[in-house]
This record gives sequence, structure tokens and C-alpha cells, in this order.
Amino acid sequence: MTKRMVIMLILSTVLFGGVFGMKWFGNKAMNDYMNNMPTPAVTVASATAESMVWPNRLTAVGSLVAVNGADLTAEVDGVVSAIHFESGDTVKRGDLLLTLAAASEQGELKRLQAQAELAELNRSRKEQLYKGKSISKAELDTAVAETNVALAAIEAQKGRLAQKVVTAPFDGKLGIRRVNVGQYLGMGAAIVTLQKLDPINVDFSMPEHYLSDLNAGLAVSVLVDAYPDQAFQGEILAIEPQVNPMTRNFDLRARLANADMTLKPGLFATVTITLPGDNVVTVIPRSSVHYTSYGDSVFVVQKKEHADVSEAKEDAAEDSLEVIQRFVQLGEARGDFIAVVSGLEPGTEVASTGLLKLRNKQPVIIDNSNAPEPELRPEPPAG
Repeated sequence: MTKRMVIMLILSTVLFGGVFGMKWFGNKAMNDYMNNMPTPAVTVASATAESMVWPNRLTAVGSLVAVNGADLTAEVDGVVSAIHFESGDTVKRGDLLLTLAAASEQGELKRLQAQAELAELNRSRKEQLYKGKSISKAELDTAVAETNVALAAIEAQKGRLAQKVVTAPFDGKLGIRRVNVGQYLGMGAAIVTLQKLDPINVDFSMPEHYLSDLNAGLAVSVLVDAYPDQAFQGEILAIEPQVNPMTRNFDLRARLANADMTLKPGLFATVTITLPGDNVVTVIPRSSVHYTSYGDSVFVVQKKEHADVSEAKEDAAEDSLEVIQRFVQLGEARGDFIAVVSGLEPGTEVASTGLLKLRNKQPVIIDNSNAPEPELRPEPPAG
């Protein structure tokens, strides 16, 4: 009985060992096959890096700003007694815009003027008495001081009366009226916006490495979304003498002619600065750039490195090419092209489509039959 059990145990061990051994061998063979299986080639389009001569210019974005602009407000409390303008009027400096009720202030001014006249009569009498040696010099000085105080009170009251009227502080165009006759205005309440629109400024920023290239007087061309087919010309007016330590940018201001007042403060603007000479740049289609958070790169197409010549002959018809990921430094983009500052030489072939399917050493097949032709000045199709 014991001998039979031993034989059964041995047979069971051999049987299960064979099953597990075959399972292990099968898994190992499958893993070896998967590990050694060639990577399938990806079909992509390609483009060749080329040299282009581009006009030497820089582009930035900014905002239009009025040369003079203000939200006119009331200096003191009061009830609006008269409005002397309409929304959208063009006004000159000093034009009367609004008057607040000032009857009590006018009455106070008349009272102070009467006091001043009385003080002046008293001073004149004291002066005659002093000449006749009937009063002391101190009494005359007191009369003179009282006259001066009365005159100063008149000037102060005139100043308070001046605060009851609002005038245009500079030439410009008014906005929308915010008040009505009979309305009570608190101090600082908005009345109307006044903007000087001709000329008009545009403020923008540039990276610090352009600081030596820019100076006041350089020509600029400005485009705004409101008038996409019209370029507005001007020149750099001033450059901020310091660089922002947080952004490493410096601020500039350009001034544009705006005789027809087409441009308005607050508009988003694209500013192009024209520099002397031309630049020879290496360019590739913008679709060739693989953008990531850790850097911009391209996939360079090159001949595939094979283990031996016979293997190379076998697959030369299909996947004899592969791509190598290469990081580059990019420059300005114009149209469908983007300049490569470093990392790529003219004549280098790069993948221009299917970048999301590519990785380093990825075999590729080049098919440019349906690849779009990049243009420096692309235009939308008509219709």
C-alpha cells in the first residue's frame, strides 16, 4: 500500500511538473517573440529645412492708450443745474461742460466782498489817522491784516465756486453722458469720459535680449482686429529704462497718427517693428514641431541602422528609414513656417505629419503625395 502511494505521488509530481514546465516555456517563448518583434513603420509626410531671407522685423502684442484720457468727475457735492455738452462731442480745453447749483455759494461770495470793502475803508481811514499821528503803527497794521484776510476769503470762495463747474481739461472727444439735469451728484461721481485720440499711443513689451536692437524713432506697423485689412503706421516714442525682473521684459511706447479717430483706447494691437537689413534664417513648416512642456523638438528622418547588411536588404523596401527626436530652439513664426534658431541645419529632413505617433528610433515610411504645401503668406480659400 505504501509503495503504491509513493508511485502515485511520483507520477503526480511528474505530470504537474510537466504541465507547469510547458506553461513556463510557452510564456517565455511568447515574451521573447514580443521583445524581438520589429516595430511597425509609421507613414508620415516629411519636409526639408531650408534657408530663407526674411525682412528683419520683430513682432509683439500690446494695447492702444490715449495720449490724454480721463474720467471727468465732480469735485464737490451738488445738484446739476445745467449740462453744456452732448455725448460724443469734440471739445477744446476750457470748454464748459457742466454746472452745479451754487446759489448759496454766490451769496456767500457777495457777503465776503462786502466785508472786504468795509475792511478796505477801515484800513484807508486808519492810514490817514496814522499819518496824522493819531493812532499807533500797531493799529494800522491790524487794519491792513484784516483787509488782507477779507481778500483771501474772497479768493477761497471763488475757488469753491469754481468747483461747481466742470470744464474740459484738454482737447478731446467726449464719451457717453452719465448725468442729467436735476440729478444730485456726490463728490467723485462720474460725469463723462474725455479722450484725446489724435495722436494715439500703443504700449507693448519685448524680451530683454532685444534691448540692444531697439531705440526711439524706429518705424512700427500696427494691426487691430477691428480693422484687419488696414495697417497703421507710427514710430517708437519711448523705451522704459528698466527691465521687469519678474518677466525679463521691457516696456515700449509707440505713437500713431489717428486723424480720423479710427483707433480707440483699449484695442488689442499686433505691433511689427522694422529693423535695418534682412535675416537669413533656417525654417521648417510649423506642423513639424512637437511642442511639450519640457522643450520643443523635431523628428529628423534618417536611414535606419541595421544589425547586418543582409537584414538591411530584407526590409529596405519598407522600413529603411527611422526618426530621431532632436530638441531645437525656435524663433519667429511667419505664415506656415517657423524659424529654427539652433538645433537644425538647412537640408535636414524632418517629419511634418503624424508627430503624435512617433518616438525616438521609430521606423517610418515617407509619403508626401497628400502633404499640404506650406506658404509664407497663406490666404483662406475664396468663397
